Amino acid sequence: MRISMVSEHASPLAALGGVDAGGQNVHVAELSLALARRGHEVTVYTRRDDPALPDRVRTDPRLEVVHITAGPVRSVPKDMLLPYMGELAAGIVEDWGTEPPDIVHGHFWMSGLAALDAAGQSRAAGRPVQVIQTFHALGTVKRRHQGGEDTSPSERLMLETMVGRSADRIVATCSDEVFELKAMGVPGSRVSIAPCGVDLELFTPRGPVEERGRAHRIVTVGRLVPRKGMDLAIRALRELADRGCDDVELVIVGGAGNSTGLEDDPEAQRLRALAVDLGVGDRVILRGQVSRAEMPAVLRSADAVVCAPWYEPFGIVPLEAMACGVPVIAAAVGGLVDTVVDGKTGLHVPPQDPAAIAAAIADIVADPEWGRELGDNGYRRVKARYSWSRIAADTEKAYQTALGAVAPAQPATARRSAARRLESTGGRAL
Repeated sequence: MRISMVSEHASPLAALGGVDAGGQNVHVAELSLALARRGHEVTVYTRRDDPALPDRVRTDPRLEVVHITAGPVRSVPKDMLLPYMGELAAGIVEDWGTEPPDIVHGHFWMSGLAALDAAGQSRAAGRPVQVIQTFHALGTVKRRHQGGEDTSPSERLMLETMVGRSADRIVATCSDEVFELKAMGVPGSRVSIAPCGVDLELFTPRGPVEERGRAHRIVTVGRLVPRKGMDLAIRALRELADRGCDDVELVIVGGAGNSTGLEDDPEAQRLRALAVDLGVGDRVILRGQVSRAEMPAVLRSADAVVCAPWYEPFGIVPLEAMACGVPVIAAAVGGLVDTVVDGKTGLHVPPQDPAAIAAAIADIVADPEWGRELGDNGYRRVKARYSWSRIAADTEKAYQTALGAVAPAQPATARRSAARRLESTGGRAL
């Protein structure tokens, strides 16, 4: 198959850890490579955010990343990119020329708009393209948890629903998302599940282990934004100290730049101030960005990896930790309920509950043999279920289903309606 991936803000070439660079970047990069290695021709379209970027970057004989000029040629927060989706779609169609792909796969809701727009133009020229959509995060869930702190465009919920109802097939990353999609009016018959995966050649139980500064170490990894719950891990450290377990350090990985480059990061400064206020400042280490090559050694150094977001569509970090043989303490939300098996590969805790996180850490620290058993189980689970080759095979099945299905009437109707809606936002008509 010829496959076009659209990932408007999450380039597969971007450095991870910034505000808008995280799991989606990894997902698009690894899935695209795995599909290419299965013999497909894959092109990833992403927005040019630096004038120095080349037009095209070939990362594999069957995989190419194409930078499309859509909006200012500089970094723009993802929540401000909606007006440029028409330009992105136009650039994609121009690159397709007279030979469009079999599949265009949108990643994130705005990429879905661009994918539908591009496919609509191609279909109008008599060259049909099937549209697949992976949301990675849903606006309804974000609004539910963030309320007034949600910076998404006001049109998001309406346009996201349109994307869900218009795409030929949705690829959800977890079972929880299927229920959310049904509530949006997306029939379950048009939804496949293909979770995120993990690089089992990079993330392994054996290999270098970063040296600890204390007897015990907890690691948490993610973008430095409040919803990732890094502050909950700091509060758990205070709870542990109150329990008499005070020889534990917390390493926080994420943010723009290295540890000395976080002075201008407001969330990093908030976390540092919180640690000092709670009397654990000497035990909290903000590492900033860590390269993919260095990450396994950091994860292996931990007694446990804490993943405590307010909500999480999937979460790649738990898979990477389990692949390194490290138990995961995970908030029982979203995709983390699927990946982490409570009492088998790690522990579930209620969301936003630092006391429960502290109790889980204390249990693992107090019984190292049990912690190793959890880690061993986690490794076996990811090896059996979450290799990128398996995820690519599952995604390929979704593509084949879409190509074999007769297009229903609803998407065509929705696309005509979407044209009027997208025009009102300054984008190009679908």
